[in-house]
Amino acid sequence: MDDDNVTGRRVRRARDDLGLTQEQLAERAEVSVGVIKKIERGGTCRVDTYHAVARALGVQTSFLFEPLHVGADVHAGDRTIALMPLRQVISPPVGITGLPELGDIGEEVQLEPLRETLRTIAQLYQRDDYRALGAALPGAVAAAQQAVRWFDSGPAHRAALAVRATALLEAGKYLTQVRAYDLGHTALAAAVRDALAAEDQLMAAAGVYLQGWTLLRQSRFDEAERLSIATADAIEPRLSRATRAELGLWGRLLLRASTSAARNNKDSEARDLLRLSRAAATALGSATAIDWHSYGRFDWSSVALMGIENHMIARRYDRVLALSERLPKDIPLTSDNRHRHMLDVSLAEARGRSTDRAFHVLGRLRASTPEWLRHQSLARDVYRAARKRRRAPLNGEQRELGEFLSVQ
Repeated sequence: MDDDNVTGRRVRRARDDLGLTQEQLAERAEVSVGVIKKIERGGTCRVDTYHAVARALGVQTSFLFEPLHVGADVHAGDRTIALMPLRQVISPPVGITGLPELGDIGEEVQLEPLRETLRTIAQLYQRDDYRALGAALPGAVAAAQQAVRWFDSGPAHRAALAVRATALLEAGKYLTQVRAYDLGHTALAAAVRDALAAEDQLMAAAGVYLQGWTLLRQSRFDEAERLSIATADAIEPRLSRATRAELGLWGRLLLRASTSAARNNKDSEARDLLRLSRAAATALGSATAIDWHSYGRFDWSSVALMGIENHMIARRYDRVLALSERLPKDIPLTSDNRHRHMLDVSLAEARGRSTDRAFHVLGRLRASTPEWLRHQSLARDVYRAARKRRRAPLNGEQRELGEFLSVQ
């Protein structure tokens, strides 16, 4: 075995410690024995496969990861989406002066029209209109960069920094969604620094919340959990007099920490963090906290959906379906949360009850939000699970759906 094959060695050692054969481990993890052999030889697999193997071995998922390979961004999206203009304004070259090379300072930027542009961009994100986002974001970030250079001192400078932080939050969300994780992380880290310089702690915490999403997408579960908990501790409000914004962000950070723990096979920690987030939702009562530039919305339904998602991660499919059926039909959700929940339930259906229902939901999502669906690895998981359990041959529509999702 290759000396650099840390993941394979760890899997083999943990398997040997439990006295398991490769076949027995494969059965426990509900994967093929070929997958176990591949990992132990040094091959790479999907993150959910590592998660299943780690759970079968009784270890945290991060224990298995090879730092140089697992979580590397191999789906950055550069092949299909023109990211160069956005890359140029988020990560410009730095000259001999130590300052970024951004060209001439140009004319004065009006901050309020730029804020309005960013509100429009947030609406594009909510509508899953990634093509329009890709076209609008470079100009907005460039204008925000220019504003910070123009207003170089005093309250106007802090206001410009806050605007640039907002632009970078929007860019970071978009880049993470289209799987350009490294550039997304760069944007979000810069947003946090700008927000702190603008003396806006909540905006900085919102940037940290979004960083947690990027870290999750890179399989950096421990870091996502620690970062989210530390930030939640730093901004923890007094529940008796907290604002909606404070409760929403605090609750969302705890949910991020909970799903990070769940994905790392830390079920007890995930439950505890979910319980804490429920306190934030309870303090809100029937109200909803909203921030379209970062977490979207937070209320009791956010906690309920995360509980279902954590059951999905743990492969408790009956619980997923049972809890989903209890949700009110008119539950208020952002489009992203609603679609994600539909995929969670579809995966449970595909692995437990009805492959036809799973295919039907995928078809509905393709019709209503094709750009969002195209970037969801969970959608491909649903398709593979439904195809595997289906006894009848796939029909033409189902085969076309597989081609759309690039499932071989």
